[in-house]
Amino acid sequence: MIDHEGDLPPCNFVIFGATGNLAALKLLPALYRLELAGRLPEVLNFVAFGRRDYDDAGWRAYVSDLLVEKLQAGGEALARFVARFDYVRGDQDDPVAYERIKQTLAKPKLGVCSHVVFYLAIKPDDFPAVIKNLDKAGLSRPRGLHRIVVEKPFGTDIESARVLNELLHRHFEEKQIFRIDHYMGKETVQNLMVFRFANTLIEPLWNRNYIDHVQITVAEGVGIGSRADYYDKAGAMRDMLQNHLMQLLTLVAMEPPAALEADAIRDEKVKVLRCIRPISQRSVHAHAYRAQYKAGAVGGVLVPGYQDEPGVEANSVTETYVAAKFYIDNWRWRGVPFYLRTGKRLKEPMSMVALRLRHPPQQLFRETPLETLEPNWIVLSIQPNECMHMELHAKQPGLGMNTHMVRLNASYRGADDHPLDAYEALLLDVIEGDHTLFIRFDEVEWAWRVVDPILKYWTQERDYIQTYPAGSWGPPEANRLFDAEDTEWRNKI
Repeated sequence: MIDHEGDLPPCNFVIFGATGNLAALKLLPALYRLELAGRLPEVLNFVAFGRRDYDDAGWRAYVSDLLVEKLQAGGEALARFVARFDYVRGDQDDPVAYERIKQTLAKPKLGVCSHVVFYLAIKPDDFPAVIKNLDKAGLSRPRGLHRIVVEKPFGTDIESARVLNELLHRHFEEKQIFRIDHYMGKETVQNLMVFRFANTLIEPLWNRNYIDHVQITVAEGVGIGSRADYYDKAGAMRDMLQNHLMQLLTLVAMEPPAALEADAIRDEKVKVLRCIRPISQRSVHAHAYRAQYKAGAVGGVLVPGYQDEPGVEANSVTETYVAAKFYIDNWRWRGVPFYLRTGKRLKEPMSMVALRLRHPPQQLFRETPLETLEPNWIVLSIQPNECMHMELHAKQPGLGMNTHMVRLNASYRGADDHPLDAYEALLLDVIEGDHTLFIRFDEVEWAWRVVDPILKYWTQERDYIQTYPAGSWGPPEANRLFDAEDTEWRNKI
């Protein structure tokens, strides 16, 4: 739902951390694609803020070279895009640098307006300094006008999340705050609501009467790269499960919202989180498992173990793999386990939601060559291919009673359709003031309430952590989470 107060798009977009990896890999390419599609307002100007020694011309040349290399950009669109930029050099802790930002924003360009987006593409540890300095420079006023975008993770536990939220609300109203989780911008994730609520074929099956269990997997083939300073303090639970996977869980499990409006949708997501059965300290082992990758081969390439990565502390017990089991105690899902897992250096990159249906109540085929039938699945693939399908049994042609699994594919993109990058959708929503795909603080708070008992228990176990070889699907010991012997992790889309 778009916030129509003022009804005007921003005419300035300030990127903190403009010279960092996030801006280079995601933000600048996504903004350029919006330029190419004609979706950026004509009056919108960008201010890049960073520590590197650029002037305006040098920064524009850097952006141009980056986009030519990554996207083969060129022509009028590229020239128009780079011309939107000014560059301000400075340190996030230096109040004088914010005065330079203020002066740059005051330059008359294509028009005069006071709406500004502040995008914090920086480490979460740096959020407080930027927020406080924006206020000192008067850039957070008038209250209620500007927008501020913060990247996950939102805190490191429930207490720090509340402190960050209090700091944000000291200077910005909730309608100004955009907590971004890029998984919410992926087309399959958005299509999930359409798949469920627009099809009378699907929604009647989406409950404990027909669903045996749900698996949500986000597997990464990469290691931690140059992020050791952040990742070794965070781990897979804080980096991925508490936000990305929890958001997917809420979309799978939520009730139909009263309307396709931001608060109506987010109300239903919060209800799901409130209904997740609390995990006591003594039951953590039965509900969560963690491990760390050791040396192995990914895609035929030998890679080091986590503890041998640059910047990782000696004998670190930070988890790079986590699997967890949750129950949602409401009318729709009571008794249905939700299995969530994520890890680095796994066999191949893959993200999906898979719902296994219950077995038929009658063993009709037990005296035939079929004996036992494989279960039916509903699968929503997020990466590497965005698609949705159902798996059903059909008889194989011939004289015998043999079956094979057939897929009912719900393809929603043609071969020539451009796959929408998640950041394109989310950045456009920021510019238009639409909060639907962004996270409200009570979602953050309740997600922390769910995982905090696990994290607190793990802090008591600092001497040892299980390992798994890089290039595998993770530790087989994670199978202990399953309620039934015939359950296993689904490793294919």
